[in-house]
Amino acid sequence: MSRQYETVIGLEVHVELATKTKIFCGCSTEFGGEPNTHTCPVCTGMPGSLPVLNKQVVEYALAVGLAANCEINQYCKFDRKNYFYPDNPQNYQISQLYLPICHDGWVEIETGAGKKRIGIHEIHMEEDAGKLIHDEWEDCSLVDYNRSGVPLIEIVSEPDMRNAEEVIAYLDKLRMMIQYLGASDCKLQEGSMRADVNLSVREVGSDAFGTRTEMKNLNSFKAIARAIEGERKRQIERIEEGKKVIQETRRWDDNKESSYAMRSKEDAQDYRYFPDPDLMPVVISHEWIERVRSRQPELQPEKMERYEKEFQIPEYDAKILTSSKHMADVFEETAALCGRPKEASNWLMVETMRLLKEKEQDPEDIAFSPENLAKLIRLVDKGTINRTVAKTVFEEIFIHDVDPEQYVEEKGLRMVSDEGALQKTIEEIIAANPQSVEDYRSGKEKAMGYLVGQTMRAMKGKADPGLVNKIVKELLTKQ
Repeated sequence: MSRQYETVIGLEVHVELATKTKIFCGCSTEFGGEPNTHTCPVCTGMPGSLPVLNKQVVEYALAVGLAANCEINQYCKFDRKNYFYPDNPQNYQISQLYLPICHDGWVEIETGAGKKRIGIHEIHMEEDAGKLIHDEWEDCSLVDYNRSGVPLIEIVSEPDMRNAEEVIAYLDKLRMMIQYLGASDCKLQEGSMRADVNLSVREVGSDAFGTRTEMKNLNSFKAIARAIEGERKRQIERIEEGKKVIQETRRWDDNKESSYAMRSKEDAQDYRYFPDPDLMPVVISHEWIERVRSRQPELQPEKMERYEKEFQIPEYDAKILTSSKHMADVFEETAALCGRPKEASNWLMVETMRLLKEKEQDPEDIAFSPENLAKLIRLVDKGTINRTVAKTVFEEIFIHDVDPEQYVEEKGLRMVSDEGALQKTIEEIIAANPQSVEDYRSGKEKAMGYLVGQTMRAMKGKADPGLVNKIVKELLTKQ
């Protein structure tokens, strides 16, 4: 009988914080910019330059820790993690090993198997390194220090996940929570959220951990899921062949759907950590923690519950609307402006989601204003335009954020509700389609639908459908 294996996964998630300046200097953290323009003596590691801690970094770390049910270390320190690499200008990274700011927390995830708590071992503050750019044409490596010193928090989970579905649910929960807190935009494609996967396998029923590997270069949820499955298979194959799994760092190549070894995995002692002598310990008072706690926004679970109660929105719709903070903001503002929350929800759930899918965009990319969506909802309510025309106008709002009132006037899209004008058009259509009239009078109800459709086409979709149906029926029932 073949052996059964269980996968054991823990994550190290690095999140770039949304501060305007770096963690230990006043340089900009803005993404992009010409190489080496967001730099100064501190973040390029010049001798004699001294770091000064950015208070906002501590506040964001506290906010994330509180949202993740962590204990707070009210006395925490920074340590130097020594390693030599060209993108690390000081030859050490300022991080936290011995007394991280947050520890022993958890978040709850939900998968097809139900709800589960994932433990958080710790959250610590640190600085990011620079970025190496490999120039194959010149056969050299260049370094850009714009990212050096950008503030990070590293969220280290317990090895509580067992498959890719749980990992994605955990990352999604973290991303949503941090976006709601405003602590980061968590864009994997821009590197503001990065996940390293620590994975091992063991026989089902065993309590001992297998030898783990760490996988890097994962910049999308799909890549993470593929990497987990690929590494799981690789380790099982090695064990089945009687070979040992080597503790190492591996790089995932998503195009080839395979990983390769980068270096043997270092332990804490290899980094020769010691307390940073240039930075004072951070003392966090109860009052400071309570101030941060009092400013915590409504997170997704509470928002979802409120939408169901306050707006009578179904659970499924509430879950989609709140899965992106930006979409939730657009919904709430639109509902407040037009007083029609269910209509606002419908436009976002149906037409907005359709167009986002078509254009391969995320809810965070919604660029139209709540004011213009609210105006569109009012135009339909007042009978100025019908729903068919409204869908066309909404596409323009979605792409160009046009003012729907102006657009409807300029394009002559107002609904025709003049009964006399409609009756004249319908009489002409009935006269031109004697077979449909005969079919309807012999009991074929569908024939009426055809005549209504022909009328709407003749009126270029601008007729009031209810009025068209009424007039067609009246004329058909006349003998």
